Amino acid sequence: MEKVRYEIDPHNRLLIKETGKKSELPRFRQVLDGRFKLDKDNNLTYHIKAPIPDDIRAPHQIKLRGEWSLTKNHDLRFTLDKWRRQTFGDKLTLQGDIIDVNRNSLLFLVTTRTKQGSQSIYALKVEGSWQADKNNRLTFRARRGKDKYDTLTFDGIWQIGKNYQLVYKYEKTRLITRKKKIHTLSLKGFWDIKDKSRISYVIDRNSNSVLNFEAKLGVFKDKFIKYELGIGLSDKPISRTIKFLGSWRIKKGVGLMFEMKYNNRTVQALVFGAEARLTSKDMLSLRLRDELNREIGIQLELSHRILKGDGEAFLRLLKSRRESAIFVGAGRGW
Repeated sequence: MEKVRYEIDPHNRLLIKETGKKSELPRFRQVLDGRFKLDKDNNLTYHIKAPIPDDIRAPHQIKLRGEWSLTKNHDLRFTLDKWRRQTFGDKLTLQGDIIDVNRNSLLFLVTTRTKQGSQSIYALKVEGSWQADKNNRLTFRARRGKDKYDTLTFDGIWQIGKNYQLVYKYEKTRLITRKKKIHTLSLKGFWDIKDKSRISYVIDRNSNSVLNFEAKLGVFKDKFIKYELGIGLSDKPISRTIKFLGSWRIKKGVGLMFEMKYNNRTVQALVFGAEARLTSKDMLSLRLRDELNREIGIQLELSHRILKGDGEAFLRLLKSRRESAIFVGAGRGW
């Protein structure tokens, strides 16, 4: 059987080259005008614009099988499986820009050109979920059917924005023009803390778009929470500090809250359960717990002077109990 080798030209058009069964000498090499499309499971199809040249034995739609990945230049790459007429290991690299990221998808903009020179732009929507890998890098799991996915790894440095959102920046080099441009992607979500050695950024719990970052150290003080962690990039590891500025308060029926602030405005509240008691120095000692009332390995001391509102009533109750500890959290009255 004759094999067809697939490539992509600089204008994101599919190029096919047919070889003989025993010989690698090309029978033909032809660029086909058309567009790539994705279905809900991110299967790749190339739709050829009519008319198809007479010397090309090709259908109007070419279905391709393979695996998705992300290049160092942040282009989409599709590595072909060995299947029917396509050859194993061919790498199809779609050049373009990631123009938007959502809780369950990313949007990749593709520019193409016809043989007559007219240019057009279209977008590919890749469905999946966001997670962090073992090296604390951002990854996007591109869905490939039930319980199957391909991993797109963002091998760069992520940052924390002004409103504590997760921001990823990368420099893009155009293959044709060689011009460089900085791209910024912002993931909308909220932070969550489960234990002293892990901090999570939740984009969408229902779709499992949760980035769990492994941390070296967590520090909890009266005016800030700080985590130190590393990002294991492919060229060299770097350190990253996540620091939230804000204030603590106790709210009845909710629990212990750390209100993260930016420009004196609360942008998010982290909520904990806690076992609280007064120390001999008239400080409030708190052992933090999660929503299932499990200890998370974090102990915090606060001055009673910072507590206002419900916190003052809680402090009076705590003093009346003398040395007894009181649990604060949802479903416990405090």
